Amino acid sequence: MPRVFSQELLERLRSAKHVAILTGAGISAESGVPTFQGGFWGKYSPEELATVEGYIKDPKLVWDWYAERRRELRQIKPNAGHLALARLEQRGLRCTVITQNIDGLHQLAGSARVIELHGSLHRVKCFSENTLASGWENAAESPPRCPDCGAWLRPDVVWYGETLPPLALAEAMAASRACDLFFSIGTATQVYPAASLPQTALAAGVPVAEVNPDYTPFTAYATYVLRGPAGQVLPRLLAATWPA
Repeated sequence: MPRVFSQELLERLRSAKHVAILTGAGISAESGVPTFQGGFWGKYSPEELATVEGYIKDPKLVWDWYAERRRELRQIKPNAGHLALARLEQRGLRCTVITQNIDGLHQLAGSARVIELHGSLHRVKCFSENTLASGWENAAESPPRCPDCGAWLRPDVVWYGETLPPLALAEAMAASRACDLFFSIGTATQVYPAASLPQTALAAGVPVAEVNPDYTPFTAYATYVLRGPAGQVLPRLLAATWPA
């Protein structure tokens, strides 16, 4: 982890008006959220739990599994990395958080503008009409039925084989081009199209800082490399940028 940050990075952050931030599983893992590669699926496979085909085959299994993940998330709190990003916004900067995570921890930490590329575990939608649903929390049936058409409800998350929400992706691309400084935090930059956002920023002339304990395919291209977990690096970066 860097003991001294680049003075150029500190000055860029201090003078920035708009910061865009891409976050991946790494920042949530620091709060105890299992990653897709490290235990998220438990004894099941992604094909069983995160595909349309798997849902059609056993909708109750899929619904109940995601319901259990929601219950577990209620016990998990944002960590120092999430809170540092919220504090950055509280300093008056325009902060666009673009997350691949579905846990809602950025919002819980206080970040106001969050683009959820892969949806949210806290929302559900109609399997048939793809519209968000409400009032399903106390339903006796598993999965519940859509109040409008009677079709099953499903988690509002992006499953394998599905495309990202077009509006969310368009907003993320626009923010990546328009910001003054871009952060890539806790993501291996291997899942596309999210992994293309740091390169999109670079192509637009925006400097990119990577915060990650490990090297990634993007590390060689990053303008600044901050080696370490977000929960340690980000609070120190903010303290160095705006000393007490």
